Amino acid sequence: MSVTADDEGFMAAAIRLSRQHLGRTATNPSVGCLIVRDGVVVGSAVTALGGRPHAEPQALAEAGERARGATAYVTLEPCSHHGKTPPCAEALIAYGVARVVISVTDPDLRVSGRGIAMLRQAGIEVDAGVLETEGRRSLAAYLTRQTKNRPYVTLKLAVSADGMIGREGAGQVAITGPQARVEVQALRAETDAILVGIGTAISDDPLLTVRTPGLEAQSPIRIVLDPSLALPLTSKLVQTAREVPVIVVASEEVSPLAADAEGLPPSALPDISPTEGEIGKERDLTSQADSSSPATEDVGQGATPQPISPLVGEMPGRAEGGALPTDPADINSRRAALEAAGVEIVYCNPYHPEVLLPALATRGISSLLVEGGAKTARLFLDAGLVDRIQLYQSPVVIGKGGIESPLQATDIPSGFMHMSTRMFGDDRLDEYERGL
Repeated sequence: MSVTADDEGFMAAAIRLSRQHLGRTATNPSVGCLIVRDGVVVGSAVTALGGRPHAEPQALAEAGERARGATAYVTLEPCSHHGKTPPCAEALIAYGVARVVISVTDPDLRVSGRGIAMLRQAGIEVDAGVLETEGRRSLAAYLTRQTKNRPYVTLKLAVSADGMIGREGAGQVAITGPQARVEVQALRAETDAILVGIGTAISDDPLLTVRTPGLEAQSPIRIVLDPSLALPLTSKLVQTAREVPVIVVASEEVSPLAADAEGLPPSALPDISPTEGEIGKERDLTSQADSSSPATEDVGQGATPQPISPLVGEMPGRAEGGALPTDPADINSRRAALEAAGVEIVYCNPYHPEVLLPALATRGISSLLVEGGAKTARLFLDAGLVDRIQLYQSPVVIGKGGIESPLQATDIPSGFMHMSTRMFGDDRLDEYERGL
């Protein structure tokens, strides 16, 4: 059976559904599934919060007997192996669906092609690759971690009319308006982790949480590139570290194991190990990371947008860095105080993202938002490790003492495609993406 316009319409709906749980399905991707019979949707679901149940069994349960002879539209190839849940391919077979339409084939070697083969062996017609480009965009974080062993990286910049991202010594400078800030909160809510440099953390004292009413629990893990453990104990990040996880990435030179590790390359150092509150936004004991697939499905964002005023220091743009301390007692004191406050410290060269990103992936972080400092932005751009750019352009003029943006709309790196332009009040958002 050839793919029809109706197939594309139902798949587009499944993809929209899948986006509801982005960032809230732990290591599983957020997958959408529709069960359609005689042109009518009789069952629909998105991967549940925490990652289980998967979308297919939920949609099939809703359809019940109406699933027999129906068509299932799934944004990602149904799993074919036993993990913490039975294979979704088996559920589709058991319910007697006649046809399965898939957007993206799963790159997980435990699944890739096997789910399709299992369905076909059971006599079910399978069509794959329907709206694949759109499907891959919705699954970008999962696909990047699976195929590149690192998180999908989004760089967000707000640039004034005169090309600045802040003003030296001025603390917070509000470049974008309230409507744009609401959109940024939504981006944070669907991202696993957010990263800034120590200069921004000190100068701006940001909180880096989600402030939209109803979405606060979706705040991302907060990461600070802090080679010398300089993050103040009085900072908002440290003061709230037991509520929303904070990871400080320090130089190996200040590690308590530095003497033992001396002379070893960064790759020889231990990986970041999972800790309490490790992944995503569900930080309670009901969080369900599914070992049946390193990343597979779900998170709604139905809260009514409300104007968000910037907290003090939410506008990054400071220079990061600083000399490493030389007094071991001072280093040990800082380390102990930060850990006592609930901050996790990992030792991995902060300015080598090609080492840091795979380490973050080992703890299940699939998406990372880089939102702080000109130097930090340039670090990821120069390393070629940015996958998406969100460039806000404002009519605000910074003037004398401005901090120049590391990126303008006129010098987007090669390899990026302009995906969309949207207006939020007087602010323009241009989004660029690399191919997956």
